Amino acid sequence: MLKKWDDLPVFMRTSEVRPYWEILYKKRGQLVLKRVFDLFLSLILLILLAIPMALIALMIKREDSGPALYRQERVTTYGRHFRIHKFRTMVLNADKIGTAVTVGNDRRITRIGTKLRCFRLDELPQLFDVICGNMSFVGTRPEAVKYVEQYRPEFNATLLMPAGITSEASIRYKDEETLLSAADDVDRVYLEEVLPAKMVWNLESIRRFRFLREILTMFRTVLAVLGKDYRKFQVMEKHHETT
Repeated sequence: MLKKWDDLPVFMRTSEVRPYWEILYKKRGQLVLKRVFDLFLSLILLILLAIPMALIALMIKREDSGPALYRQERVTTYGRHFRIHKFRTMVLNADKIGTAVTVGNDRRITRIGTKLRCFRLDELPQLFDVICGNMSFVGTRPEAVKYVEQYRPEFNATLLMPAGITSEASIRYKDEETLLSAADDVDRVYLEEVLPAKMVWNLESIRRFRFLREILTMFRTVLAVLGKDYRKFQVMEKHHETT
């Protein structure tokens, strides 16, 4: 589940990535358990959610007759590119008329898309990506290629594991779209401010990787979707680090 150091892509064999690789290499058994859990749960959920997902697809097509799924190239383990599965929540060709990240009150979002995003139902098709091994339930959210190409060396450590449907960073930055809505240059603000802040959580999750900790992250994600605000804990933790 984790390549040997000499088998990693050249761009990842750096002094910044090495400490994270060593942590995960000692926990290879838990990585195997993580993969088995991903496969089992994603298959069960696909069976249970097949009919609701079909209904969502029909509603999307009914709204503007476009495709129900949105496929965009993202980056996962070892820098490998894949096309993510998501329910389409924006108008057709939205990526050609705006940025790769979404801002608050984005006019490209459709009526149904707004409802799907509210409860993260647009991400249900990512169960297929989990089964294929491109994603995991918990891990760094898969970034667009253009953002990964500008990663700082340490950020590449997040590519040691599959991209995730949710993460600690996703929980604490669930209002990311609102943060970016006031930016004059969305791409610049995302790369220089938002992404580095999220990477603090992503890298810390690797340092503290435990299979059971990831289960807790999944539960916290459900609570966050239902309205629990974890930002106050973010402030408390930052205060603790500075004292």
